[in-house]
Amino acid sequence: MTDSRPWRGVLVATALPLNDDLSVDYDAYAEHCAWLVANGCDGVVPNGSLGEYQVLTPEERTRVVETAVAAIGGGRVMPGVAAYGSAEARRWAEQAGGAGCGAVMLLPPNAYRADERSVLAHYAEVARAGLPVVAYNNPIDTKVDLVPELLAQLHGEGHIQGVKEFSGDVRRAYRIAELAPELDLLIGADDVALELALAGAKGWVAGYPNALPAACVELYRAAVAGDLATAEPLYRQLHPLLRWDSKVEFVQAIKLSMDLAGRHGGACRPPRVPLLPAQEAAVRAATEKALAAGLA
Repeated sequence: MTDSRPWRGVLVATALPLNDDLSVDYDAYAEHCAWLVANGCDGVVPNGSLGEYQVLTPEERTRVVETAVAAIGGGRVMPGVAAYGSAEARRWAEQAGGAGCGAVMLLPPNAYRADERSVLAHYAEVARAGLPVVAYNNPIDTKVDLVPELLAQLHGEGHIQGVKEFSGDVRRAYRIAELAPELDLLIGADDVALELALAGAKGWVAGYPNALPAACVELYRAAVAGDLATAEPLYRQLHPLLRWDSKVEFVQAIKLSMDLAGRHGGACRPPRVPLLPAQEAAVRAATEKALAAGLA
């Protein structure tokens, strides 16, 4: 964890453990955050898509952030502050700051296909909360694409300090570095982790460390160090799981892998539904193979 740039390193987009009645198990969540850090992760990102933030009440969303901060310290916590309106997203950023967090992660407006002016205004408003903002580019799900030129403009105007890049297009890493060399690129999709690490990523907002933290941290550290002899075979072993991070059912898949690894994954809140039998079998087989190989 880098104090001045707390988004650097391996930050886990945390899955949120639920009780049988689908209420939030805050004690299990606190333990999970502490376990991730104990296993080498640099911090956590609560209230992202993997944390099912869209189906939390405001009270639950607030308490999730406070629980993470109490468990591992605010400098290691970068909450997602996505919301339909800029004012609401700013309020979530202010809440994060009040809880002691060091940065926040922000999607572009995603209730509609926002144009460039709307995106700039959105990030400008949330940046006024006073915390460093890491943009989250996910054009697949949001239909708003933070292309390198737009990211450079957002950074140049002081609205963002980093970007979680989930487009899957690894070529963008080089264009971003050319246009905004001081903008930190973060790996946003697990299944391009090696490629983006080699392209100069400064961090990884990661999903699969929820189940296999030590192996994922080893992969990241080796990749950014250019140690391909370690990173490449480990990446091949993990990739049958990492690719689930880019599928629609990523929350259910990662929670199933957590259950198999002895963690508290459990169910999801509607409208997410259980995996189909073939999907469950594929995730189960890949997870059991990784565990049998000693990955953890």
